[in-house]
Amino acid sequence: MKSQFPDAMLARMQACGVVAVIVIDEPQHAVPLAQALLAGGIQAIELTLRTPAALDAIAAIATEVPDVLVGAGTVLTTDQVDAVIDAGAAFAVAPGLNRRVVERSQARGLPFAPGIVTPSDIELAVELGCRELKFFPAEPSGGMRYLNSMAAPYAHLGLQFIPLGGLDAKNMASYLSSPLVPAIGGSWIAPRKLIQQKAWAEITENATEASRIVAATQNKEIA
Repeated sequence: MKSQFPDAMLARMQACGVVAVIVIDEPQHAVPLAQALLAGGIQAIELTLRTPAALDAIAAIATEVPDVLVGAGTVLTTDQVDAVIDAGAAFAVAPGLNRRVVERSQARGLPFAPGIVTPSDIELAVELGCRELKFFPAEPSGGMRYLNSMAAPYAHLGLQFIPLGGLDAKNMASYLSSPLVPAIGGSWIAPRKLIQQKAWAEITENATEASRIVAATQNKEIA
């Protein structure tokens, strides 16, 4: 199966290991937030479309912090696909799988990872030509034990899963050590409250901790 994500983008996500999942309420927070994450080694962001500020925030990061790969999250409609492309999003994801949204993303050339949590979800995603899938909600659904079992019948397809939901610094290594997982999604690195408080230094500390765990996990795999 051919990936819908460019090889360079996938390699960048895998090298980073963590995609920071963020909710922004004020567009002016976007650039300092991206810079704070980048200072801690996080180079990829999923900026969710949960507030009116989201599209402006994506545009600001895409324009002013080009070293950060910024994608859109919670993309639920075909109109939102068009909007995030116009804003400059490099990729998009959703918590679930909507055929129309997947097909619109493909038609517009936007790398898209739908959300899956069952074998039936996986089979529909495969039918639509998706190879990168968002495993959500990861921890409440059973974590890596569940993902390993669910993904086993599809191992020959080379699918990749980006888990999100209930992950943090304590359990992220268990996911990253799996060949099924090129990267994880993390909302604990820059929670909404810290962004609202402009706690950039604390966000950088969280990002740095996550980056260290990624590095340690990757070094173990190499060894």
